[in-house]
Amino acid sequence: MRDYDEATAFLGDWGPFQLTVFFLLSASTIPNGFNGMSVMFLAGIPEHRCLVPASANLSQAWRNVSIPLEERDGRQVESRCWRYRLDALTNYSALGLLPGVDVNVSAVQREKCVDGWQYARDLYHSTVVTEWDIVCDNDWKGPLTTSLFFAGVLMGSFVSGQLSDSFGRKKILFATMAVQTGFSIIQVFSNSWEMFAILFLIVGMGQISNYVAAFILGSEILGKSARIIFSTLGVCIFFAIGYMILPLFAFFLRDWRTLLMALTVPGLLCIPLWWIIPESPQWLIAQGRIEEAEAIIRKAAKQNKITAPAVIFKTAELDDTKLHHSRRHTFLDLLKTHNMRLITLLTILLWLIVSIGYFGVSLNTPNLHGDPFLNCFLLAAIEVPSYIIAWQLLGRVSRRYSMCGAMLLGGVLLLLIQLVPQSLNILSTFMVMLGKFGVTAAFSMAYVYTAELYPTVIRNMGVGIGSMSSRVGSVISPYFVYLGAYNRLLPYILMGSLTVIMGVLVLFFPETFGRPLPETMDQAPNVKGLCCKKNTNKDLYENSEELKNGIILMNTKL
Repeated sequence: MRDYDEATAFLGDWGPFQLTVFFLLSASTIPNGFNGMSVMFLAGIPEHRCLVPASANLSQAWRNVSIPLEERDGRQVESRCWRYRLDALTNYSALGLLPGVDVNVSAVQREKCVDGWQYARDLYHSTVVTEWDIVCDNDWKGPLTTSLFFAGVLMGSFVSGQLSDSFGRKKILFATMAVQTGFSIIQVFSNSWEMFAILFLIVGMGQISNYVAAFILGSEILGKSARIIFSTLGVCIFFAIGYMILPLFAFFLRDWRTLLMALTVPGLLCIPLWWIIPESPQWLIAQGRIEEAEAIIRKAAKQNKITAPAVIFKTAELDDTKLHHSRRHTFLDLLKTHNMRLITLLTILLWLIVSIGYFGVSLNTPNLHGDPFLNCFLLAAIEVPSYIIAWQLLGRVSRRYSMCGAMLLGGVLLLLIQLVPQSLNILSTFMVMLGKFGVTAAFSMAYVYTAELYPTVIRNMGVGIGSMSSRVGSVISPYFVYLGAYNRLLPYILMGSLTVIMGVLVLFFPETFGRPLPETMDQAPNVKGLCCKKNTNKDLYENSEELKNGIILMNTKL
């Protein structure tokens, strides 16, 4: 509604009502930080080798060499998926022959782990992997588990907006919280990998819908200045807080069922919020429920100790503003002109690659040297200054150069990791953290930049196509991590290369910083290589300040 902010300006921006809504809605996104990255620990892969059963009649000498050696990351280590044939070893042992003395062990035939696996218990007491032996021939199930979660996120992003528009912001917020929490509880009692994976997909659907609903509700309830900070820092930083708390839970709770239950319980703490957080007055007005909207505003005024005017919403203010152009626009308009096709193609590539980089680096944490719990905490903590820097850059620096600098920082550092000797593990981890800093900053700026590239008549569709590309990137990212099982540097080489290439391609975007937002298709900025055509059209109007400063920064995660 065009005059809503003006009609409710008497409330102020930072009264007790706004502070309550700001912190409670921001805090409701903390479980998103839990669930979004929990698969790192729920499906952690400990060191493992073929089980040699105690019933095997082997001497200690033969038992010690029963597992063949293979090269991994330049070291000779025991094979994870093969052992020497036990019947042959048993015969040699019964004859009193010694390995390496009487028998060339490497000449003995090999067999798969027909008796199962023996898992190291120093990091994890149990995980989804150890419970259902998702290793070796079944190791494809590991990345698929994560991909199914993000596929649920992709599906949820399709329906959450429509449901919120139809049934209300508040109802969908709490309904999706219930889906996320309820199905996570059921997931604790999974009796097969298939059941766990399907439930994980449903949890993903609930998680993204919850995040989006919280963002929209806060954006519509809060005043202009509070809305800007909520959109750019509130939900993002509280997501990062949940992400930081995750490794603390995982450190003390090393059984996957106990950990999942502990991560689910905080969702139940959101139940009392139903009686504290109101419905969006803007949505109520759009539905013609004016009295309910006024009641919420008057209650907020009372909470802020402000006297509300006798009439809050005038009839003239409630009339919907007609579109400048009556023609209905579709997704085909994203490809209608050569210029829009280029912008859309670059947008899809930007979102796809930045998402692969963000989730790939995050999910690859267990493959880093050192303690995985500490590494996860550090990679989560680095997001907080990244969001703050991105917020500052959005208000001060060219969009193209900000995005290019952030992506080149992240990509180059990820590429340079391969030059760090394995003996300098701390330096390697530090470079990964800085790479994550750059990629996260680029990710958090992408919504604002995308919103400014598209004209008003197709802006939601433009941001939507970018967000959808991001979900596809998150589905693909676990397979980049999967490659780390074969070469720990390969994920960084691929992600770094893609991020650097995209960082250069960003320079071909039009510049939008400090310029009026385009309203019509004819006013869309032109793609002209490293420079942009100056827009002198006096008809362009400058949209509301909150959009220019990042209200579209929602949903940068999950």
